[in-house]
Formats: sequence, structure tokens, C-alpha cells
Amino acid sequence: MTESNVVERKPLSLNNSGLYLIGLTGGAAIALTVVCAPFVSPALRRVCLPYVPATSTQIENVLHALKGRKGNLLDLGSGDGRIVLAAASAGFKSTGVELNPWLVWYSRFAALKAGFHQKTSFYRSDLWKFSLKPYNNIVIFGVQQMMEELEEKMTREVSEDTYVVACRFPLAHRNPDATIGTGLDTVWLYKFNR
Repeated sequence: MTESNVVERKPLSLNNSGLYLIGLTGGAAIALTVVCAPFVSPALRRVCLPYVPATSTQIENVLHALKGRKGNLLDLGSGDGRIVLAAASAGFKSTGVELNPWLVWYSRFAALKAGFHQKTSFYRSDLWKFSLKPYNNIVIFGVQQMMEELEEKMTREVSEDTYVVACRFPLAHRNPDATIGTGLDTVWLYKFNR
């Protein structure tokens, strides 16, 4: 080989803009994963209970079912807190239970912004592990696969004179005391008396 054919090879190095770009895309990927994981993980649970916001008609139907009632209200799977906030505005001491931490934080912020932070509470908890005993009004936006097991939990835990409002799907073995609305906005009222 002659001296003119020899090419000197330098080790590959990243300049500052390359490192910045790698850090930025890696950070964005991690942030996206952290934000999206709580919304995707319900699909990996035994019973998939996805976040589906309540419509204004559903909220009206829930409040209609609870008209004249007082006391504590529990919303199982409270999502973004719409039912809890509406119930608080109707005079209930309202609690929401939600597994998704982002929705719990959003709900707390919405309650603070609406001026209901003293009349509402939001907990990040599995609804199967949360005690129903202190509540005489319970709302559930469930899925069909969970309603039978949820009905058994309610039968074991609720107090006398508890109203349960099931949205989207009725309880499996009880006849409702009232049916309000039509289609997806239908709610079923059940009066639990021991």
C-alpha cells in the first residue's frame, strides 16, 4: 500500500447536539410511558374497567335517582370526578375511588378549582379492597364482567338503607327499584335493605 491510499480512521464521537437529541427523545419516551401506563394497565387486570367519561345526561340521571337522599356518596371507579363533583354540588359529602393516579390528581384539582375540596375526597385504591360500609349512596360505572362479583361485595358490606346506582350495566341478580334514562345513559337504582 502506498502512503496516499491509507485513510486514517478516527473513533466515532457524538457532538453536543447528538447527545442532546438522544437525551430529549429518551426523556420523551419515558415521560410518555409514565403518563400512558395508568390508562393502558386496566386492560391487563382480571376485569378491565377502562376510563370512559360520564355524559351530562348520565350525571343528571344519577342525581335524579338520588333525589331526596342525603348522606355520604361513594363513586367506585370515579374517573375524572364528574359524578363526585355533581353530587357535592347537590349536597352530598362525596368520595371517589379510582386506580389511575393521574385521574385522582385531576379530580382533586377539579374539586379545588370548583370550590368543593372540603366536600369531596378522592382515593387511589382498588375498588375491591375499599370498604363500602360508611356509604349510604353508591354509584358504579362498571362493566358487565364485574357486576355479579360487585353485587356480592355490596350484599356483604353495605348498610341498611343504602342506595346503589349502577350505570351502563345493571346488577346481575337484583331487580332494580327504578330505571332512569335510555340507551347508554340508563341508570338502575337498587335499594339495599337488610
